[in-house]
Amino acid sequence: MVTIQHVLKVLEDGSSEGSICGGVELGWRSALQVLSHNLCTVLNVPHDPVALEEHFRDDDEGPVSNQGYMPYLNKFILERVQGNFDKVEFNRMCWTLCAKKNLSKSPLLISDEDAFKVWVIFNFLSEDKYPLIIVPEEIEYLLKKLTEAMGAGWQQEQFDHYKIALNTSQEGLSAWELIDLIGSGQFSKGMDGQTVSMAINEVFNELILDVLKQGYMLKKGHKRKNWTERWFVLKPNIISYYVSEDLKDKKGDIILDSNCCVEALPDKDGKKCLFLIKCLDKSFEISASDKKKKQEWIQAIQTTVNLLRAGSPPPHKEARQKRKELRQKLLAEQEELERQMKELQTANENKQKELETVRKQLEAAAARAAEEEKKRLQTQVELQDRFSLELEREKMVRQKMEEQVAQKSSELEQYLQRVRELEEMYKQLQEALEDEKQARQDEETVRKLQARLLEEESAKRAELEKWHLQQQQTIQMTEAEKQELENQRMIKEQALQVAMQQLEQLELERKEALEQYEEVKKKLEMAANNTKSWKDKVAHHEGLIRLIEPGSKNPHLITNWGPAAFTEAELEQRQKSWKGKKATSE
Repeated sequence: MVTIQHVLKVLEDGSSEGSICGGVELGWRSALQVLSHNLCTVLNVPHDPVALEEHFRDDDEGPVSNQGYMPYLNKFILERVQGNFDKVEFNRMCWTLCAKKNLSKSPLLISDEDAFKVWVIFNFLSEDKYPLIIVPEEIEYLLKKLTEAMGAGWQQEQFDHYKIALNTSQEGLSAWELIDLIGSGQFSKGMDGQTVSMAINEVFNELILDVLKQGYMLKKGHKRKNWTERWFVLKPNIISYYVSEDLKDKKGDIILDSNCCVEALPDKDGKKCLFLIKCLDKSFEISASDKKKKQEWIQAIQTTVNLLRAGSPPPHKEARQKRKELRQKLLAEQEELERQMKELQTANENKQKELETVRKQLEAAAARAAEEEKKRLQTQVELQDRFSLELEREKMVRQKMEEQVAQKSSELEQYLQRVRELEEMYKQLQEALEDEKQARQDEETVRKLQARLLEEESAKRAELEKWHLQQQQTIQMTEAEKQELENQRMIKEQALQVAMQQLEQLELERKEALEQYEEVKKKLEMAANNTKSWKDKVAHHEGLIRLIEPGSKNPHLITNWGPAAFTEAELEQRQKSWKGKKATSE
């Protein structure tokens, strides 16, 4: 089926302008008829051209479409294949139909036959999907096989660089690109064309013809018992032996099944490296060229029998299947991973949408917050302005209060100054009172002195009058007596003069006492005026201080306000009022 895809691809590409089939240009319907006839011939299937005409009667779509050639190919050809056809011949027929158009015109290191074998190997290793490609893992497997067959060393680093370059441009190689890659000698540098051809042939035999092992060995005949050299070819269920390695003259087959076995034999009859293949109907004695070849053949045959017993495919097919399963598993895991990535991407997109919605909401909220912040700032500015105005008013009020405080402080200072002045005045008043008291005392002393002088003057006057009367009486005395009286008078006159002098002295003292009295009186008047002025000032200052005034000689009650502040009746009345207020407060 994979091989036919190449032919159908050629027909599809040339469906609009004709296809090249065997060098003859035909319409695509005629080309499909020729292809169907050739397929039926190679696959040993009866050809039915009428069914093909009926299938395409009312259809004008491409040859590989669901309504085109594919349903006919599946129904009338592929489903009737029995398996008894030559696969190499089938592949060669398909190769002939598609190679001329697709094969590179540039010179290659390999021949057309080697290119055909590489093309068949591609069909075996390619992926079962259209368009047909061979993935890098299978390319590496094939190149390793070829390198091993050529006996060269595998250049892994070189292939890794090629693989990286390949992965960046495409998923894999087509059949024709693979032929160009191998034919260019990129991975077989230093090898000639014959070596590369032998390696391709060996890999072709293993992968396509299912040749598990081949080589020359000696076989003992069943009739004549002679030893003859034969070319043995081991396949999954048969060992064929030929005259030579060109496989033209086949001498027989050893049919392998689960009942067969292989065992080593001891050397005999001059033959070494012997082993025996036992089957149900007969046994075969074979001699290898050396012990290594003997052991390799025994192991290969035993492995083949074990695979038949287990019903397993050949190792290269099983390995290919495992590689495909591994790739499918990796692909499934990758698809699952991609699905999860898509889900994550979808979830991420949903999350992104949610985040975008949230972002828009946040932006709206930010815009609202900015508007609110703007309003708040505006309100804050207004409040700041208001607070500034209030602060200015507060400053002005504070300034006024400070001025008032300063004024009050000034007034308090003035008041304290006045108090100090009042205290000074009080001291001066006390001094004035002391002066007045002293003046009164001096006045009293002068009065007493004046009274004593007046009394002495009155006594002197009375005595002088008495003396004058006595002098008048004495005038009427006799002359002697007159003389005596004259003498006495003289004495009296002297005494009178002394008394007059004393009187004058007293008069002077009295005048001085009067002058002192006048001075004391003036001082008293001045003290009284000062006291009166001080009383006015005290009365003006709410009666903080009461003057101490001289009272009458009658006894009065004295309080902290001075003497004669209250009478006894007033004091009793006030005492009752104070007691009543105290009882009410308690």
